[in-house]
Amino acid sequence: MKYGIAIRNMGPQSTSKTIRACAKAAESLGFDALFVSDHLCIPPDDTEGSGGRYLDVLTTIAYIAGATERIRLGISVLVLPYRPAVLTAKQVATIQELSDSRMILGVGVGWMKPEFAALGIEKRKRGAISDETLRVLTHCFANDVASYNGNLVTFPPFVFAPRPPSPPLWIGGQGEPAMRRIAEFNAAGWHPMLPADKLKPAVTQLKVSLKDKHRDDLEIVVRRGMKFDDIGEAKAKLEAERDAGATYFILDLGRYPSEREFAERAETFMSKVAR
Repeated sequence: MKYGIAIRNMGPQSTSKTIRACAKAAESLGFDALFVSDHLCIPPDDTEGSGGRYLDVLTTIAYIAGATERIRLGISVLVLPYRPAVLTAKQVATIQELSDSRMILGVGVGWMKPEFAALGIEKRKRGAISDETLRVLTHCFANDVASYNGNLVTFPPFVFAPRPPSPPLWIGGQGEPAMRRIAEFNAAGWHPMLPADKLKPAVTQLKVSLKDKHRDDLEIVVRRGMKFDDIGEAKAKLEAERDAGATYFILDLGRYPSEREFAERAETFMSKVAR
């Protein structure tokens, strides 16, 4: 099992000093990747825990890329309908290029109705927009110069450079559309929001649906909080995730007060739980 860790790009912990320190701590402790979360327009009645303060995820991991050397940089998850498809492709390619191909692109369709309204996007079209954005991303990363004529996006030939290797794609969600996207876009990972007891049958079903594609390398990604007052219980929780089929565990430390507590809890996980 591989281990990632979430870094807060929201709330009072989202200062440049704290983000930088947490990223360096995660890298020194041997985590495979760090992850940030995507919100752009938090409504006033849903600011508990963040105060409405959210840093843009793509800008944030670009900043973290410059503060680190080896650790991978992930999004859990990028809400595809929130951003224009071609701009998203350019931003992802730029981060991938300047980070020496350390990016993990977790994607989802979004859920917060007021956020869609603030961005002027019809929530009912989020699936179609997400599919089109993924097709544009795939198209751009496969071609130096090419035009595109899709259902929602059309553009004339332009030079897509730099064109680094496409980052691993993780599909969020647990419905039939998510399963279809995993197959259509040859995703490297599945990032559902399911508890361990529901994950196991879902993983079995997914593997059956992908068996004709001979896929046995798909990362099954879970993101969980964890307490460390009982190390035995924490180990058992991690083992339950592994038994359910998870191959990648993102540790979410919640609202850690500062970089010091982040580093202490992250070190406890790596030295006492993950071993």
